[in-house]
Amino acid sequence: MRLVIQRVREAVVAIDGEPVSHIAGGMMCLVGVENGDTREDADWLAQKLASMRIFDDEKGVMNIDVRQAGGEVMAVSQFTLHASTRKGNRPSYIRAARPEVAKPLYEHFCEKVEQLVGKPVARGVFGANMQVSLINDGPVTIIIDSHTRE
Repeated sequence: MRLVIQRVREAVVAIDGEPVSHIAGGMMCLVGVENGDTREDADWLAQKLASMRIFDDEKGVMNIDVRQAGGEVMAVSQFTLHASTRKGNRPSYIRAARPEVAKPLYEHFCEKVEQLVGKPVARGVFGANMQVSLINDGPVTIIIDSHTRE
């Protein structure tokens, strides 16, 4: 599984111009599920996300996590995070998990984050054509892949 995490001042997911999800500040996270990913991958990434110290402390140093900062989390499923661009100019998505595998893992990830953060996770709509708006704070953008952990 792969995450693209952005520290945000706000984020909104809309479908056909209608907002379906919103956070006032915290972390907006794109979630990509790859063939072979497991609940263990989702659990590990949820723990990393909840513990990621990317928010400023009283001295202005990135030293506190989303819980300590009182922030919220938004998670949007995005299969294109597993695009292969090795050949040609048209990305291949063959490594992205099929919806029947990806959706349950995405939902499990969101539920685990909710447990760890102690707040509901704002979500996109799995498989929908969404418009995501955000104000990246910093900017801070971090990519984490469960297959490269040590």
